[in-house]
Amino acid sequence: MLSETIVLNKERNVTLTTYIQPVGGEFTYINKRPAVIVIPGGGYQFCSDREAEIVAFEYLRAGYHAFVLRYSMKENAVWPNPLNDYDQAMELIRSKAGEWHIYEDKIAVLGFSAGGHLASAAATMSKNRPNAALLGYAVITDDVHGCSPTAPSTWDKVDKDTCPCFIFATRTDEVVPIANSIKFMEALDKAGIAFESHIYGYGPHGFSTCKSAVQAPNSAFCNRVPHWVDDSIEWLKDIFGDFSTNGSMTKPKCRKKIYADDEEFLSVDCRISYLMQQPQAREVLEPIIGNIIKSDPLLGDSEELPSIFANITLRTALSFANLPAEKIEEIDRQLNQILNITQ
Repeated sequence: MLSETIVLNKERNVTLTTYIQPVGGEFTYINKRPAVIVIPGGGYQFCSDREAEIVAFEYLRAGYHAFVLRYSMKENAVWPNPLNDYDQAMELIRSKAGEWHIYEDKIAVLGFSAGGHLASAAATMSKNRPNAALLGYAVITDDVHGCSPTAPSTWDKVDKDTCPCFIFATRTDEVVPIANSIKFMEALDKAGIAFESHIYGYGPHGFSTCKSAVQAPNSAFCNRVPHWVDDSIEWLKDIFGDFSTNGSMTKPKCRKKIYADDEEFLSVDCRISYLMQQPQAREVLEPIIGNIIKSDPLLGDSEELPSIFANITLRTALSFANLPAEKIEEIDRQLNQILNITQ
């Protein structure tokens, strides 16, 4: 394993520590690896060791390369210095992708508390957006001003280019109210961005991995809180794919967006209402949609597309109609030939 600490900004004491795992050799089926950048919390006053290497090692265990970013703190944390630190780190990592054997399009950020704020800023407003973001009890609203007066809220910066997100926190967090996570989830939902959330019933702020090495054994948190680590790794497999025997990653199971409405070409993963706005797609779909309506006794004799179908994907509607998978794929291939003219 290649481990070194790279100084990104000497004046502000910004560093990036690398944990680069081997590929090839005994890992004959691995040519490249995905990566996780860990961003510790600490209220923009320090970088918590409890949320640094000990967390990175969990992702090394899962086969990822890992990095720990120690960003600008205290008087140096005036915005946008921390975000510039992240951008510099991500730019370096992607520039070294060939040398370090990293999938450039499979790099996640994982941030806790104030580090979660920085990770959410990376996901919503950075020059070098990550491909996934994991946000642990992150401060996302104007509550961030309590630790950094110049830092912006991030929930209102969510846009169509925001990456998929994994959000975890506890309902009883007294330091960062749960409203922070909820507002971010609402923004992701409105933008159609894929996300998964785990809001546990009770537990303290700053629980890290919940293991006894980082959290006092008598700490009061429900026994499900530690599951976030394994759940996040499984979620990353859904978003990035998993290692396979052919030297590449398997196809992701989860789309980055709920709908495919803004892809270059149309597909069955677009909303029906969106597809019906496009003349070529409408020609393909009108007889299919008509047959679905006529075959469903709940829809009566209506000739119109029911409102219940307006905002679901064509794939879902076809599945509801019990069309065979082969027929759905055939329709998908037809739509894949049609350029999306309204994206």
